[in-house]
Amino acid sequence: MNCCSNEVIAQQFGRESAEEELDRYRREGPLPTTQALIRALVARGVSDTEVLDIGAGIGAIHHALLKQGARRAVHVDISSDYVEVARAEAERIGHANRVQFVQGDFVAVAPEIEAADIVTLDRVICCYADMESLVTRSAERARRLYAAVYPRDRLWVRIGIVLLNVGKALRRSEFRSYFHAPQRIDQLLRAFGFDRGSTQRTWFWEVVVYVRRAAAGSPALADSRDPSRSSATGAQRER
Repeated sequence: MNCCSNEVIAQQFGRESAEEELDRYRREGPLPTTQALIRALVARGVSDTEVLDIGAGIGAIHHALLKQGARRAVHVDISSDYVEVARAEAERIGHANRVQFVQGDFVAVAPEIEAADIVTLDRVICCYADMESLVTRSAERARRLYAAVYPRDRLWVRIGIVLLNVGKALRRSEFRSYFHAPQRIDQLLRAFGFDRGSTQRTWFWEVVVYVRRAAAGSPALADSRDPSRSSATGAQRER
């Protein structure tokens, strides 16, 4: 992803979008798939954990996990507007001193970010062209759980994404959504020592939680604990 691609994403998720999403969140709570992801994580235990929320938007996931006993969170988003809105919301609900905000492309800033017990990517992978870099860099930083929401591998989903992109093009928007095969995402995560712990599906979305294998003493795990070594595995690379 180059700076122009990043600017397109930031424009798509600008101030108006952030404020609308925050307003809906305050009235209705997290989206159903986000709620499903939160429930799956809470069921596996989040007390005293550190959370890395990538493409965190308004912060719905880490706010929920902090309320459930998580110790701290790192909020990463490419949109400065979303970061500003999310920071204000964290202050409003009393989480500001437990959340670190990072504005930028996660793939680019990953070497500066420490590993966390839980890594989340809610509807983020489908916004990023270079899926392998995103999944690789984020998996490197997950000590225990890796949770994500992304499109299912179904014909109607692929057609829907094509039509969505056609609509964007007609409105002269350069933003595009991407279908990335869940099978390939699964292969990458298994290579980093994860097994799929749970799967939930809607007609369009797949909500997954991966659990790091207890016996994994792999170089990938070592890299996740030592960001300075991430460049050694970065050849595989990540919204």
